[in-house]
Amino acid sequence: MPFGCLALRDGRNYSNMSDVIDKYEIGQVLKAKEFCELCLAKDRQTEKVFVCKKFLKKDGRKVRKAAKNEIMILKMVNHPNILQLIDTFETRKEYFIIQELATGGDVFDWILDQGNYTERDASNVIRQVLEAVAYLHSLNIVHRNLKLENLMYYTENNHNKVVLRDFYLSKFENGSITEPCGTPEYLAPEVVARHRYGRPVDCWAVGVIMYILLSGNPPFYDETEEENTDLHNRIIFCRIVAGEFEFDTPYWDDISPAAKELVCRLMEVDQMLRITAQDALWHEWISGNGASEKNLKDGVCAQFEKNFAKAKWLIITTKSRYNSCRCQGKEERVGNKKMQRYIDTECDGNVPIEDNDDWFIFHHSYILCSYPNVQFSTKNLLYYADITKDTWRYRKRLS
Repeated sequence: MPFGCLALRDGRNYSNMSDVIDKYEIGQVLKAKEFCELCLAKDRQTEKVFVCKKFLKKDGRKVRKAAKNEIMILKMVNHPNILQLIDTFETRKEYFIIQELATGGDVFDWILDQGNYTERDASNVIRQVLEAVAYLHSLNIVHRNLKLENLMYYTENNHNKVVLRDFYLSKFENGSITEPCGTPEYLAPEVVARHRYGRPVDCWAVGVIMYILLSGNPPFYDETEEENTDLHNRIIFCRIVAGEFEFDTPYWDDISPAAKELVCRLMEVDQMLRITAQDALWHEWISGNGASEKNLKDGVCAQFEKNFAKAKWLIITTKSRYNSCRCQGKEERVGNKKMQRYIDTECDGNVPIEDNDDWFIFHHSYILCSYPNVQFSTKNLLYYADITKDTWRYRKRLS
């Protein structure tokens, strides 16, 4: 996938690895992502814990560009709804990005855990996203990869603050952008059509997120083809370009007119007519009394489980198709291969395990694999995920 990345000054003052480890206690690799490895980093003086992204230069030009781009963008931004940059290092072999660690879990999990979920709750999430996006747009920065998986709560004890993450696709709008990038279901029509585009693509993505939060369904979908295939994506793209989405019954029957009106304005096909992030903040559904207080949890959660459990499973299997996963002690065995254990610190659907006093605890996400019963065990605790058709449930056993 093409990247429009910013260029950093090609300085030759490299850090030594000792500069990194003298300041931070770097933990073992928790998870390998497409461009980087994630681990925890504890400041040796303050003992504060952060998340560390390590980009290996040997992994190629795209990885190096992604690292440089994220560093450049994060150095420029300072907003309460954006995970802040703490430190950066460049050695001869790696880039290190030290950021705030968000521990509150993703929005998807929070909704499933609530006894009551209303439009007002969704409005609070969208308001914070719009505030962050409006701030980025004031700096002429386009995020280009806004999606539900990139939203999470800052702390577990306070679910009032939502933060954005992952800025490696972000780009300055210092001219029209043409290269496509992002997640297919969230792409704006002008991106799909390979037209010139800019900041309005982020507003379209916010509209998609809002649609999902209110109904549990994606606005553009195709049930006839296997997901992530070329034909499936072509069908989705045709519907995006045409703006073919509907407020299907019964999922939208109890949703307020104000919510529907804002969704339509955010997902306006003509980018010149699409509402801006700043103007959307003044919409009555955000700043007024347009959001309903009716409990939507049962309907929304049922659709979440149907539509997005499978999507999270695909995140794992597209990277490595193994038949089973088993985690015991200090290592994972996936299929016939040993792998380092990892924590889903970004809560984006990859096997999430946290090691705490020899207990493995699920950390705000899901275990989803190709076999119905996938076991993760220690001496005292066993969790597993039951997957039947399109539904999943956590089970807990004491050994």
